[in-house]
Amino acid sequence: MSLYIVFLYISTVLIWGSTWLAITYQLGSVDPIISVIYRMLLSSVLLSILCHIRSISLRVSFQNHTFLMAQGVSLFGLNYWIIYMAESYLASGIIAVIFSLIVLFNIINSRIFLKRPINANIALGAFVGLSGICLLFYPELTNVSSDNGAIKGFALGLTAVFIASLGNMAATRNGLTGLSVWSINAWGTLYGAIALIIIALLTGTEFTYEYSASYTASLVYLAIFGTILAFGAYLKLMILIGPEKAGYGALMIPFVAIILSTLFESYQWTTMAIVGFMLAGLGNYMVMSKKT
Repeated sequence: MSLYIVFLYISTVLIWGSTWLAITYQLGSVDPIISVIYRMLLSSVLLSILCHIRSISLRVSFQNHTFLMAQGVSLFGLNYWIIYMAESYLASGIIAVIFSLIVLFNIINSRIFLKRPINANIALGAFVGLSGICLLFYPELTNVSSDNGAIKGFALGLTAVFIASLGNMAATRNGLTGLSVWSINAWGTLYGAIALIIIALLTGTEFTYEYSASYTASLVYLAIFGTILAFGAYLKLMILIGPEKAGYGALMIPFVAIILSTLFESYQWTTMAIVGFMLAGLGNYMVMSKKT
């Protein structure tokens, strides 16, 4: 394995693993939906500039725009908005682990929308992974009180996973059209931002901005690294080693996220949480294994 492939793999895992913590710096005086709007608009502008520099056409047929809109609204709009809200209630590392269930949701939705079969290994892996999530989340449930939003955070996390998975189905269709991934994401992030702007206007959400170094730095990091560069590195990785091997990076991202959560958010580990975390990783491995 070349050093270049190792670099791409490590870069993807570290960047996406760190974005969960970066999102916490977006939470505060600015409403989550507004922060996501800023992130997606910045990403769309930068991606459009990149397409112009690389002479990548942004022209898309009306039919393709329909599916680009579906991908953008779900994957880049509603999904991220709900994730931001979920991290208001639970540690970023926990949300990252919950979001790893997208592997399972993708398989279920692939069966529904793409008619792909589900075999026994997938079912067993799903059971192991879900059991791990329950054990990992159990310590949070024991601390639930009238002012504790653990259950709400968990529900929001699962909702975000489901919506993101639907977005992945649209993204799969868009990728098969032959359009450049940069063009697809330029339109997708724009549609995601537009959808959230409409929601913000209808709900009377105030457009504010937090003029702090942490907020601005995290916004730029999430837009450039989390939304553009990491996806570019992952795409290159898929080309070089194939999507199956590249997909194993999804197993390592929660490890990075929860380690950072432990260091910067004082996440408290318990024996049950450790067992649950390992089971969640094992379940995802079983679902994504070559035998499956």
